[in-house]
Amino acid sequence: MIIVLGTKRLFGVRIDLGTERLGYDTTISLIESLLWKSEIIANRSRNRSTSFSGKISIMVNIPKQRKTFCKGKNCKKHTMHKVTQYKAGKASLYAQGKRRYDRKQCGYGGQTKPIFHKKAKTTRKIVLRMECSVCKYRKQLAIKRCKHFELGGDKKRKGQMIMF
Repeated sequence: MIIVLGTKRLFGVRIDLGTERLGYDTTISLIESLLWKSEIIANRSRNRSTSFSGKISIMVNIPKQRKTFCKGKNCKKHTMHKVTQYKAGKASLYAQGKRRYDRKQCGYGGQTKPIFHKKAKTTRKIVLRMECSVCKYRKQLAIKRCKHFELGGDKKRKGQMIMF
């Protein structure tokens, strides 16, 4: 905290006291509110990786095998599941929307439908595809957003040296 004659300055937050003399309690409550406000500002600048829905993880590492509940007809219990990452399939040329779009685009007239450019998100939500090893029932599980996703990577352990 930097105290200047007649003013108090803290992390860029400046309050002019002028020539008024403030009591001890008022001064303390003022400083506490400034500290609280500056802590929020500092946390905001530190956590740039937050979004509206929650926090974005930097690195996510998930094992390739996972024991979870299987909803298949035969199982209905916790079994081992093989975990893979969901990937969207190739778009079909014969889907009704694609056929309609191609028909509208052909001929003169340029671009007929708007092309979206205002992309706001920097990450995607990761979707895990889990297959029961007993009955082959598949289910999908969406997890939080993350910058980097790893499937079956080495686990980090405390106090171990980095091996090259």
